[in-house]
Amino acid sequence: QEHRRTLIVLGVLVLVNVIVYATVVYPLSQGVANSEQRDRAADQALALARAEHEQATGTLTGKARATTELATFYQDVLPSSLAGARRLTHLRLPQMAREANLRFDRSAYEPVDERDSTLHRLRIEMNLGGSYDAIREFIHQLETSPEFVVIDNISLSEDGVDGGTLAVTLQMSTYYRDEAP
Repeated sequence: QEHRRTLIVLGVLVLVNVIVYATVVYPLSQGVANSEQRDRAADQALALARAEHEQATGTLTGKARATTELATFYQDVLPSSLAGARRLTHLRLPQMAREANLRFDRSAYEPVDERDSTLHRLRIEMNLGGSYDAIREFIHQLETSPEFVVIDNISLSEDGVDGGTLAVTLQMSTYYRDEAP
């Protein structure tokens, strides 16, 4: 009996503790856990938004840089007319052939209009003769020169004129802009 009173008081205190925990502490802990989940979700959404923003900024920067480089290419590298393209290649290509110790036989130039384009092509065909090493040297000079000339096709054959030398036919192209503004 003596301990009954103490046990009842302790039982009531335990019951009050359980009721306080169930009605106050547990809902608050769930609210804190939900708040932490929302914070993590918000942090992830923020990181994703920042990554998308950086990607969009990089795309805009890349586009602006590409536009600038393309304008520089059109202005500084490509000739502005057919006459400029001929001037660029007519004297320079035979000079490069002579520097590479090749025999210059002939060349032909033909302008080609590309459909729906502001760029036009000047097709060039050159016939040269010489040693294999001289041909390699010429191609190397051509590829590393500042003139914008693209090699479309190379044909090698034995030269019937000089035994032991090769005849090479190079089909090349250079491009120029339309003269109209």
